[in-house]
Amino acid sequence: MNGVAEEFGSMVFSDAVMRQRLPEDTYQRLKRTIRGGHKLDPEVAGTVAEVMKTWAIEKGATHYTHWFQPMTGITAEKHEAFIRRTKDGNAIMEFSGKELIQGESDASSFPSGGLRATFEARGYTAWDPNSYAFIKDGVLCIPTAFCSFGGEALDKKTPLLRSMEALNRQTLRILHLFGHENVTAVQTNCGPEQEYFLIDVDILKKRRDLVYTGRTLFGAKPPKGQELDDHYYGAIKPRVAAFMKELNQELWKLGVSAKTEHNEAAPAQHELAPIYAVVNIAADHNQLTMEIMKKVAQKHGMVCLLHEKPFAGVNGSGKHNNWSLSTDTGLNLMDPGNTPAENAQFLLFLCAVLQAVDDYQEMLRISVASAGNDCRLGGSEAPPAIMSVFLGEELTEILTAIENETPVNAKEKTLLRVGVHTLPRFPRDTTDRNRTSPFAFTGNKFEFRSPGAPMSVSECNIVLNTAVAESLRQYADLLENAPDREHALHELIRDTVRAHKRIIFNGNGYDKSWVKEAAERGLSNLPTTADCLDHYLSEKNLQLFEEHRVFSETEMRARCAILAENYCKVTHIEAVTMLEMADRDIFPAVSNWRATLQERAEKSACRYEKETLDRLDSLMNDALDARDALRGGLSDVGCGTDADAARLYRDRVLPAMRDLRAAVDAMELLTPSERWPFPSYGDMLFSVK
Repeated sequence: MNGVAEEFGSMVFSDAVMRQRLPEDTYQRLKRTIRGGHKLDPEVAGTVAEVMKTWAIEKGATHYTHWFQPMTGITAEKHEAFIRRTKDGNAIMEFSGKELIQGESDASSFPSGGLRATFEARGYTAWDPNSYAFIKDGVLCIPTAFCSFGGEALDKKTPLLRSMEALNRQTLRILHLFGHENVTAVQTNCGPEQEYFLIDVDILKKRRDLVYTGRTLFGAKPPKGQELDDHYYGAIKPRVAAFMKELNQELWKLGVSAKTEHNEAAPAQHELAPIYAVVNIAADHNQLTMEIMKKVAQKHGMVCLLHEKPFAGVNGSGKHNNWSLSTDTGLNLMDPGNTPAENAQFLLFLCAVLQAVDDYQEMLRISVASAGNDCRLGGSEAPPAIMSVFLGEELTEILTAIENETPVNAKEKTLLRVGVHTLPRFPRDTTDRNRTSPFAFTGNKFEFRSPGAPMSVSECNIVLNTAVAESLRQYADLLENAPDREHALHELIRDTVRAHKRIIFNGNGYDKSWVKEAAERGLSNLPTTADCLDHYLSEKNLQLFEEHRVFSETEMRARCAILAENYCKVTHIEAVTMLEMADRDIFPAVSNWRATLQERAEKSACRYEKETLDRLDSLMNDALDARDALRGGLSDVGCGTDADAARLYRDRVLPAMRDLRAAVDAMELLTPSERWPFPSYGDMLFSVK
């Protein structure tokens, strides 16, 4: 590509484009509106719309769309042509300020959790001026929020913006106490690392489970997987390299700062990481990244798999959510400082995060709950379902000294009092990374490793932002009214460490002993989405989101219902797919092979035929029993999609699915490859040369 710098953001109606093309007065009024969060003046909107339309048409766009993120997990768009017919039969290109600011969409066909009845179809999209418009496939895409006729949020962007504002409000209160009167805004930054698999498209066409569910429901482990660690950071194959090159080009045009790319641990697995961005823009960019990954892969004869666990026995795919806070003056609030005041400030924000994760550990787990992620959490390259925070030995030692009011180490002769003494120097990255930790401090940010690959990062950041805002609200209320603020600050940090130290865990999250230890600490262990549903609407969670105006109770109940419904429907589709594959393909193939063996056994005294027959007969009986149990489980659930149905899927359907898979996978190893109806794991994982 000629001139990456020139191409970067070339399809984005960015701040630079607006500054260049808008009248100066209009530009300044728009920026003031964005900074202040005020309603956009119709006159300004009209000018912006006209300039935006002209720019888009110059770039080849013929349509526009309000691009939004409903609760389906993907994006949605409805294209409208700029063209309008005149009275004389000609056509003009038109786009008004009203059309820019607000659109109308059919809300009844999107998940609403009961917020909208089927016959109540009206929903509205509203422009988010904080996210730049862009051109994709010849269409001007305007990032928007999506809400119902009654004003309830029907998307992932609206509550994310609300949570950002909640955190901004409370953080400013704390910063002003530390003398940062020049800080006027605080933003959450996010850098989502995206993992994915690439397989040959011809393989996908032969695997009904991949087509319907995005993951393999059957498949015996191949002789070679990721045991040799020879794929991780290995040389990128030419076909994959060509895909990555085009992917980067397409993302760069849209202003997505794709930076790091490499092979991941599992065969056919890869990763892409962007540069940090403000969280609502990062969420938009990550949705675009997943969409364009799939499109570009198809052009190269491949399929991009974003399921959390497409292949059993090898690494699953996550989306590591790197989270930090920064001010409009360039201060990273997760950075340890060099002065007593800076260190006290850092420790207070660190405590706010610790308290947030501890107080709302169930909600944080809920934010990454799905049927697919249940398959991944606790497996290779994925943290356990138990929430904990990794700080590393050095920072943990400092907090322990504060807790006990003792010297940090033997060389320290004085007690460490916050705001009086400087902390022992804590340079960035003095501790190793802990890939088994769900929530790890990595120098100047936290890495939340639990989200699954296809998930929107909005969900977990909504919870993180709101929970940290609540911690800071409590701190600000206390400190603002304290007669001796320095003494109160020291006691606050000390008491917070004492109250929430149980959430700190620097050990191996994969170790079975951690489950027992976590239970002894009183930490929650919610291994499945069905377990999560029981905690979603707790009084504590409802109060948190209502207090900070992120969700109403009605919106919370709707989202809980949507999570239950999605879990049930995904599991149902997988179960029915398994039955179809087993009954229509696998059982007939094994039966035919058994008949061949039987015929050979009657003519030969070779042990192979008889022993294989005996083993196949036993496995076939196990498989048939599991199939019948699976059918019975589905019958018990019926058409239910609520929390009770979710528990039935967990207790009756999923165990039968696991039993059926175990028997079928064992039969695959006893059946000649040319007689097995589906491509093997070896065929899939090593399909891209």
